[in-house]
Amino acid sequence: MMMRAGQALLLPANPWFIWGTLIGAVLLNMLVHIALLGRSPWMPDFLAVTLAFWIIHQPRRIGVGTAFAFGLVIDVHHGSLLGQHALAYAVLGYLAVVIHRRVLWFDLPRQALHVLPLFLVAHALQWMARGLAGSGWAGWSALLAPGFEALLWPLATVLLLAPQRRAHDPDDTRPI
Repeated sequence: MMMRAGQALLLPANPWFIWGTLIGAVLLNMLVHIALLGRSPWMPDFLAVTLAFWIIHQPRRIGVGTAFAFGLVIDVHHGSLLGQHALAYAVLGYLAVVIHRRVLWFDLPRQALHVLPLFLVAHALQWMARGLAGSGWAGWSALLAPGFEALLWPLATVLLLAPQRRAHDPDDTRPI
């Protein structure tokens, strides 16, 4: 695959870092859910952002099965309908795999616009599952969560790609 002009050559992603960030995102989701603002429907889903990021950037390491498993963990923690988050994350993972080559060609703001529909679909699936279970509508403020997740995309990209941007063995004689 050809690189865009000005794009940095990245080191391979460390699997320990990938899994550490996913577990950290689960813990952050759990912490936010326990806090007062956690029950608010407008709160972004940090695990969904992290899963989408790693599935787009490392589709051979993190996939739909991983997203489904983390969704079950979140379902158990939230005490929600079992499979609600698992279904949403699995569909999010599938859609991220489908667009992973296209998204990487764009700059960060356009990437955020490309992943916004993925987050909308994931939240719509959760709303539909809740509605079918009889929980009712979460309110209009729930429509803000996918937008906040898309706004978090550039920050997540900068933070999660930072360890890969360091120079491998820099010296003055090599151009790369």
